[in-house]
Amino acid sequence: MSHRIVITGTGWITPLGSDVDAVWSKLLAGASGVGRVTRFDAGTFKTNFAAEVRDFRLADFLGERAAAHEQAGLSTKFALAAASRAFKEAGLDALAASGKFKGRRFGMYLGAGEGTLDFDNYAEANLAGWNNALDEGRGAYDPVAWAKKAYERMTPVREIEQEPQMTLAHVATAFGCRGPSSNCMTACAASTQAVGEAVEILRRGDADVMFAGGAHTMIHPLGMTGFIRLTAMSQRRDDPVHAPRPFDRTRDGFVMGEGAGMVVLETLDHALARGATPLCEVVGYGSTADAFRITDIQPEGRGAQGAMLEACRQAGINPREPGPDGRPQVHYISAHGTGTKENDRIETKAVKGVFGPMASRVPFSSVKSMLGHLIQAAGAVELITCVQAIKTGFLPPTMNLNTPDPECDLDHIPNQARDCRAQGGVEVCLSNSFGFGGQNDTVCVRKWRG
Repeated sequence: MSHRIVITGTGWITPLGSDVDAVWSKLLAGASGVGRVTRFDAGTFKTNFAAEVRDFRLADFLGERAAAHEQAGLSTKFALAAASRAFKEAGLDALAASGKFKGRRFGMYLGAGEGTLDFDNYAEANLAGWNNALDEGRGAYDPVAWAKKAYERMTPVREIEQEPQMTLAHVATAFGCRGPSSNCMTACAASTQAVGEAVEILRRGDADVMFAGGAHTMIHPLGMTGFIRLTAMSQRRDDPVHAPRPFDRTRDGFVMGEGAGMVVLETLDHALARGATPLCEVVGYGSTADAFRITDIQPEGRGAQGAMLEACRQAGINPREPGPDGRPQVHYISAHGTGTKENDRIETKAVKGVFGPMASRVPFSSVKSMLGHLIQAAGAVELITCVQAIKTGFLPPTMNLNTPDPECDLDHIPNQARDCRAQGGVEVCLSNSFGFGGQNDTVCVRKWRG
């Protein structure tokens, strides 16, 4: 038996805030979370701006329980905060308080753990290990000096907190998740893959409830340097707010963001039995690999097309045919839309390959133009925008899209949100995520009608 799966709770931590409805209003208004980096001195970096999460305190989400997670990494704290919001919205806090919550049937699948490096300790130990006086003044590494500083800085707790599974451990401890527990680190596709794989666990009956999503921060010197060297990030130092410009002809790369996105997934039977109201139903999931190059997308978008087609197939959708109302059968695509030359061109080509004559009629936008690229957290956050689109009937814009690109010529909702209520609202959405290494994942959600 294959169970139907619904989303009953959502939570996110973003550069525009943490309240789902408040952030949604900001996205519809075209607000930006991008600014100068404040977490470290990035003045000499080619890219000295990012979309940071500001004024974050875990205690604002967990109260006194936050003390138990004080030494967790920042991305883990983001995950805990997002999970607390999703847990509450789903009504699981009340179920837990009643004593009827079955933790053994409550699992997790996260895309997290890549951002757990304690960079400050790592950097201080390595700097302490370098001695300019060694090797006849040419400088060399002094392992004794490094070990002394590392031993001083890296306590056992700090060391173990760098392990990629620690986000899972903290979330499990905080919310009593004793069911299936898995983690994937498939770069920018991770949290979309996590949602899809969590759905599969629920479909086959191995759990009743799952946390799914991701968390990430790479706004530190090592993370920023890596993407700068890959020439993947925008270098518009004079105008950070307008730097992320997906699908625009003048785009020059993405802007680093950070945060977390978490959803509560349940089997429909379990949700209805406890009186929960589904926010929407997850009806399709597709996952493919390009098998091409590490950082380049297959030129025809073959893998991206495969992920979208499989998600549509599972949902019973023919993407090339209109629905009974004459509209496309998919009403919105949340684009991966990074703002790099290659991604946006090939993602547009992939959508054309999937939707054929219907492609130009499917709205297709990128909230990375406002939130930046949350890397492992991006997919889950963008899935929540799909849930909000279904809930409200509005679609978020692609900001800073002022110069049309002939190779990105679909309906990218430039610069202004769209009200779809008069056309029947938003009922079916695809959420795309594509990661370095050639990972492609798409989730399809549909309005819940009871």
